[in-house]
Amino acid sequence: MKKLRRELESLKMKSASAATADAAGSAVDVKGVKVLSQRVDALDKSQMRNLVDELRGKLGSGVVVLGAANEGKVSLIVGVTKDLTGKVQAGKIVGAIAAKVGGKGGGRPDLAEAGGSDAGALDGALASAKDVVGEMLG
Repeated sequence: MKKLRRELESLKMKSASAATADAAGSAVDVKGVKVLSQRVDALDKSQMRNLVDELRGKLGSGVVVLGAANEGKVSLIVGVTKDLTGKVQAGKIVGAIAAKVGGKGGGRPDLAEAGGSDAGALDGALASAKDVVGEMLG
């Protein structure tokens, strides 16, 4: 059972990684900052954290916002590359987005998490990421 669980986790990560590898090219430019927001329902929080790290590496400089809805609960994770934490903080971004899904959260300037209860609002909340970052950049 343990072996099968590990294999399943590995396959989920590979699948999400492949899907978002294409997405890294579709990051939106907001006032000179790349913003990538993606829905990844199949992943748990630790997998989402790993994927945020991977995507930050692929972007080089930018903001990564991942959201997942599972059994009516929403998980959000925001990663900001170190070069941008003076301009935009992950904790503030995740707080603004979490409010749209009936939740709240926080964290460090480079990585923050949030939870929420309105899974139906997740797509709209993820779409608003670029606006949230744009407001913070002024």
